[in-house]
Parts: sequence; structure tokens; C-alpha cells
Amino acid sequence: MASVLSYESLVHAVAGAVGSVTAMTVFFPLDTARLRLQVDEKRKSKTTHMVLLEIIKEEGLLAPYRGWFPVISSLCCSNFVYFYTFNSLKALWVKGQHSTTGKDLVVGFVAGVVNVLLTTPLWVVNTRLKLQGAKFRNEDIVPTNYKGIIDAFHQIIRDEGISALWNGTFPSLLLVFNPAIQFMFYEGLKRQLLKKRMKLSSLDVFIIGAVAKAIATTVTYPLQTFGRHRLNPENRTLGSLRNILYLLHQRVRRFGIMGLYKGLEAKLLQTVLTAALMFLVYEKLTAATFTVMGLKRAHQH
Repeated sequence: MASVLSYESLVHAVAGAVGSVTAMTVFFPLDTARLRLQVDEKRKSKTTHMVLLEIIKEEGLLAPYRGWFPVISSLCCSNFVYFYTFNSLKALWVKGQHSTTGKDLVVGFVAGVVNVLLTTPLWVVNTRLKLQGAKFRNEDIVPTNYKGIIDAFHQIIRDEGISALWNGTFPSLLLVFNPAIQFMFYEGLKRQLLKKRMKLSSLDVFIIGAVAKAIATTVTYPLQTFGRHRLNPENRTLGSLRNILYLLHQRVRRFGIMGLYKGLEAKLLQTVLTAALMFLVYEKLTAATFTVMGLKRAHQH
């Protein structure tokens, strides 16, 4: 039984990783625009497409794909860990019965914590790489000079110490509410729809994936602004709750309550489309793989 569980979890993990890589590649330029909107406050352009046009004009046609490889490799590891943990825990806890919304939330949360602790160093490095060489309007941002993922790891450990790789772990742990809420709504909506019909169409999967992500992103967005964008190496203490509350307070004072949602439309557009496409690829791949496995098992018996 255990080998079947782990084998099935492995299928989910690979399908989740492939789904996320496919979706992120398609919508990557939207992420580039969002990151610039969030980080570079001196920018005049405020809409996603205007920022993208500016980046292409100033930095070349491939600039929206700057930092693609580190993001994709981090995302691949991250989603592999998340889907594997989520499905293993769920299989152990639910044991063949129907899961509940509460169980989905708890399993999603635990999977998120495991994922954050294992993959935070990758995200710290890839945010730095993604912003490297960008033309900033904000003079406070210190330019970096990394040759690639390995070199970035080496330089950060050498100059800032190994703990710098887990900088922002605390805000990232707060961010696990996002996938936990997303999976809870996704699994819940899927259960509701499957009561009415035998199987879900591609459009069903795409829509419930989009709805689940839209809810999760809107609820957790103010925290996300500070979760991964530690840009100044001097600003070492971002890991504390007091600092996050202070940053939220400062942003409200400067920009009003809507300042907490600065860049949300770019984020929503990108994450909702990416999540919807990811779930679609994930569902199709798992279904196809289990069909093949089912056929193999049938032949073996």
C-alpha cells in the first residue's frame, strides 16, 4: 500500500511540476511586469502592458523573459515538493474516504510550510537574478553581478552568510496561506462539481483553478508584497513580524489602504491565468498517467 501511495504521490508531484512550468513559461512576461511595478516605485507607467512595452523598448525583446531559468527551476522544485507532500499527507489522513474542506486547508498549510523551508533559498536567489540588470528608477537598489544560480548562491553565502538564504522565511511562511486557501477552494469546488457530473471538462478545471487562485491571491496579497522582495542586503531584519506590520503600516500611510493592493491587477491577471493553466495540465497529465498505470496493472494481474 505504501509503495502505491508514494508512486501515486510521485505522479501528482511530476504532473504538478510540469503543469506549473508550462503555465509559468506562457505567462512569464506578466510576472516580470508585476515585479517591476512592485519594486520600482519611481516608474511612471502603472499598467501591465505599458510596463512591458517600456521594458521591451529599453532593454530588448527578450527582457520580459529575464531570469526565466532560475524561476522555472525553483518553481519546478517548489511545486514538486508541494504536490508530493499535499497528496502523501492527504492519502495518509483521508485513507480512501472523502476529504473535507478543513482537512484540505490543514494539509495544504503543512505542505506549504515543508515547501517554504526546503525551497526558500532558491526563491531568494531567483528574485535577485530576475532583477539583475534591470534599469531601476529607484536609486536605493544595489546592483548585483551574479553569473548564474550557482554563482549567486556562492556570492550570497560568501558576502552575507548562509542565513541570508533563508531571509524572509517568516514572511514566506505567512504566504503558505495562499496555496492552502487555493487548494482548499480548488478541491472543494471540484468535489461539488463531481457530485453533479461524472468527470470535469477542461473548461471546468480551468475555471475552478482560476476562481480558487483569485480568492487566495486577493486575501493574501498585502503580505505577498513583502514576502520575497528583500532587495537591500543591509535590510537584514525583514524576517520579523514586527517589521512586516511596520511595512504594512508605512505603506498604508504613504499610499492609503489601496496601497496594500498596489500591483494587484497585474498579479491577479498573471497568477489566475497561470494557476488555471497549471491545474489544467496537472489534471490532464495525472489522468493520462493513471490510465496508463491502470492498463499496466490490469495486464500484470
